[in-house]
Amino acid sequence: MAELQELCQTAGLEVLATTHQRLEAPNPVTFVGSGKVNEIASLLACYDCDTVVFDCELSPSQQKNLERKLAKDKQTVSVLDRTALILDIFAQHAKTREGKLQVELALNQYRLPRLTRMWTHLERQSGAGGVGLRGPGETQIESDRRLLSDRISQLKVELEYVRSHRARQRKKRRHFEVPVVSLVGYTNAGKSTLLNALTHAQVLVQDKLFATLDPTTRRCRLPGLHVHPDILMTDTVGFIQKLPTTLVAAFRATLEEIAAADILLHVVDISSPSFESQQQAVMEVLKEIGAAEKTMITVWNKIDLCRGKSDEIRLKAAQIDKHVAVSAVTGEGLQDLVYILEETLSYQLYPVEALIPYSRCDLLPRIHQYSILDVEEYRADGIFILGRTTRSVALLLAEYRLVEDNNQPIYLYSNQRNDLDIKQLEEDQEWKRLAKGRHPQRQ
Repeated sequence: MAELQELCQTAGLEVLATTHQRLEAPNPVTFVGSGKVNEIASLLACYDCDTVVFDCELSPSQQKNLERKLAKDKQTVSVLDRTALILDIFAQHAKTREGKLQVELALNQYRLPRLTRMWTHLERQSGAGGVGLRGPGETQIESDRRLLSDRISQLKVELEYVRSHRARQRKKRRHFEVPVVSLVGYTNAGKSTLLNALTHAQVLVQDKLFATLDPTTRRCRLPGLHVHPDILMTDTVGFIQKLPTTLVAAFRATLEEIAAADILLHVVDISSPSFESQQQAVMEVLKEIGAAEKTMITVWNKIDLCRGKSDEIRLKAAQIDKHVAVSAVTGEGLQDLVYILEETLSYQLYPVEALIPYSRCDLLPRIHQYSILDVEEYRADGIFILGRTTRSVALLLAEYRLVEDNNQPIYLYSNQRNDLDIKQLEEDQEWKRLAKGRHPQRQ
């Protein structure tokens, strides 16, 4: 109920009263029981208000029936469900053309089955003679439904173009091998604040639900990050419990950016009493878009608000793999986050062990730019390197790879598939031991 109140305030509504009811099953006519409907009507009269918001998704007929029953002593009463409220917030916050297209699609898909409710004032004109005798009211509904369906089709075509454009952008990023890190999390978890703290991107930060709707991507260099000098960090729309399915479908182009990321930073408001359920809600959406299995770092944010518990939270995070506790506002723990990000990025690189002839010293600048080298030695017969590197550099060094005693490659490069088939050893120390065993170090 507290989250619903916050949603109402974000939408610009003033909450005057709340009520709730437990039912074994929703009433198919009004969702709540008749006694609760009468109680809501009394509250409307007492507070002289004209809007009721339900923390659920109502069917078109339930909305229509509730508005009829609650409007006995009033001219009109607006009944909104959770989906309508969230769509209204999204409509207010959409700034880019892509965001507006996605919101309009979701709104129109929501409105389409509710057109009959919007035209109840023309019911007296619709006639009762059956086929061939319908009046102008129903004709108007059919016309609006056709126009709305056409607009939905047009929006889908435009958004498909947006998806294609984003796919081309992702392909270009892959070509330049710039890793993409996407910030995901519950709405108002502090993703934009964290992005600003890490990249100084000056993204809009507000203490409101869904303050960020349009994704923001920044190319940045993080202090202490050596694996990749440059990375792309993307701030995405926040998730919420019971996220409307129409929104998930409409925002497909945006959500695909999350699925295409190399690493997800799952930002959690650790100061929230319901942070565990919020985490679960985010994971459910990630599963729905096929991103639940992505490499993920969990960031427990807002430890500055956990009075007396911040040390305990930091200790607990340190004991869990790929977890870190930070405060995006004060900067506490950000260096630990960069360290974990560095470590995670390094394990996404390919192991390489090669002896480069001096005639190919021109390769060294690129190797140094895109690799983490544990060993770099200048020997009589060439430059020996051992470490991890990007896919393109690994392919570039294929002809200089070292072989084992049985003349089998340490890892095989399949140029026919333009891909890598790598026999990886689990421990970096094992790589070093094998290398030193075959290539004695100079004293």
